[in-house]
Amino acid sequence: MNLASLRKAIKKGNYEWKKHTLIRLAERNISQDSILEVILKGEVIEDYPEDQPFPSCLIFKMIENKPSHAVVSLDAQNQKVYIITAYEPTLDKFEPDFKTRRK
Repeated sequence: MNLASLRKAIKKGNYEWKKHTLIRLAERNISQDSILEVILKGEVIEDYPEDQPFPSCLIFKMIENKPSHAVVSLDAQNQKVYIITAYEPTLDKFEPDFKTRRK
């Protein structure tokens, strides 16, 4: 994932929240602003270059002492980001660093 291009598109406002994402954020009491912060300041912990229709990645950042994940894809040709989902990772699926998936 070209993180610089992804962040540039976010800063320009060239992004779209998937309906699923907005529903999940409301259910999980996660703000849109906090997820934008994850994208703008977090680190890519998994890359999915083969995803369709656009490559995507999983980004991690601690927000207010809580781990946060965002899955986003980038339409590089149109410089548009799609925010696919966001959640607080759990220890049943991730190691205590919240970056490494449990096997």
